[in-house]
Amino acid sequence: MTALEQLIDALKSLPGVGQKSAQRMAYHLLQHDRDGARRLAAALQSAAVDVGHCERCHTFSETALCAICADGQRDARLLAVVETPADQAALERTGSYRGYYFVLLGRVSPLDGIGAREIGAAQLLERAAEAAVEEVILATSFTAEGEATAHVLGEALRSRGIKATRLARGVPVGSELEYVDLGTIAHALSDRR
Repeated sequence: MTALEQLIDALKSLPGVGQKSAQRMAYHLLQHDRDGARRLAAALQSAAVDVGHCERCHTFSETALCAICADGQRDARLLAVVETPADQAALERTGSYRGYYFVLLGRVSPLDGIGAREIGAAQLLERAAEAAVEEVILATSFTAEGEATAHVLGEALRSRGIKATRLARGVPVGSELEYVDLGTIAHALSDRR
């Protein structure tokens, strides 16, 4: 396999990138942006070597504890459970949550043979049992797998006497009801306050 073929093949490993997109990216980098290609290669190499997982919450981190877990100013009573580091970053960008996190690095998917054990439920239960934690917010996606994950974890937490809540769901701000899917409207009605 030539170096160009290896580059195209490597780019295809990215989500949503097929053969044509990978080819387009590779040709662009080699034809128009060799410096960008070198920076990309160096950044990927550095990240692959230096970025690991936080010992406490499992998000990406270059240190044993990520910046959030090391921040003593956060609200230790709250623990938000998310599926991925990207989900954690999305919650952080809102600026409205000041608690700590637990990143599952996956979700329950019975069809794929992924259960609570594979996503770190035991570690979550251990973390949630710490004296300072008063509420665990299940902030998983509203997909079938995310709902299954929230259900399984919620039951496990409640059976241990730990308060578990779920993110609210409803009609997006600025949307018109006629364009919102029926499931979202139904959940918004049942979860109204």
